[in-house]
Amino acid sequence: MIMPSQKEKLKNLESYLKSRIKGQDRTLVELKEMFYSGEIDLRSDGRPKASFLFMGPTGVGKTEVVKAVTEYIFGPDKLYRFNMSEFLHIDSVKEFRGDEAGSHGRLGDILEKHTDGTLLFDEMEKAHPDILTLFLQMLDAAQITLGNKKTYDLSNFYMMFTSNVGGIRIMNAKNVSYSRLKKMVELELIMATRPEFANRFSNICVFRALEYDVQKTIAVEMLKGEINRMNRKGYKVSCDNNLLNFVIRKGINRAMGARPLRDVIEKSVQNAISKDIIDDDGTGSGEITADLRKNLAYIKKPCETHTAVQLQH
Repeated sequence: MIMPSQKEKLKNLESYLKSRIKGQDRTLVELKEMFYSGEIDLRSDGRPKASFLFMGPTGVGKTEVVKAVTEYIFGPDKLYRFNMSEFLHIDSVKEFRGDEAGSHGRLGDILEKHTDGTLLFDEMEKAHPDILTLFLQMLDAAQITLGNKKTYDLSNFYMMFTSNVGGIRIMNAKNVSYSRLKKMVELELIMATRPEFANRFSNICVFRALEYDVQKTIAVEMLKGEINRMNRKGYKVSCDNNLLNFVIRKGINRAMGARPLRDVIEKSVQNAISKDIIDDDGTGSGEITADLRKNLAYIKKPCETHTAVQLQH
């Protein structure tokens, strides 16, 4: 039976995810329902707690939602991530699954030490075909026999996969319903991998391209986080709308979505503070602005005035 405290925590899962992930509300509802089933343990015998495939273009929140839900369900340090682009060639298969000489391989190293959590396989479609066969075994039986001939139990893991397959179609789908778009993307998955994959997952979730208003919300929240982090370090900084527009312009683009945004914000704020301290003999405190023409973020001098941005979003 589920404990009352766990029940209450699950009730708040959707609102927690919506506070972390923007612009994907339909997908988050589907995700919540599957986690309800996994945590109450309603799954079929011999299956992982749940298995998900997240499909969509780069920079729309696929990996971020895995981080968020794992942290919420399990706590920190329970996400085990594999970038499958590292296992594209035949000589990398043994590195992943181990060998007869006794090597556990990268996957076995995790399974030797941990018995629950989330296994994340990023960009699944880039894995070598032999590894895709391993995935089918894992999804079917909630166990895996690796190259060292040892079998590992996966029944207490959530298995999550991401894929960029169908990303271009999703980016161009402006007036297509979610259900129709999902069917279209599933067909692309079958063509890109193997037909049996589409039926192996507990759920396939489609992540739409982010609208500008959503991207701006993400930028405001990330900028707020970085400003607050600098304040905790003793640098009393704020920012104006020029800086917000600057990081949106540099950190968001059609091909990469919001993925570069965090790096752009961190570099802009940190460079402005360090330049003020070292080059301008300042204190590293003040209001940060940006000059779009000079491609530069900096702390304003007392004589400069611009419109401050409200970061209580």
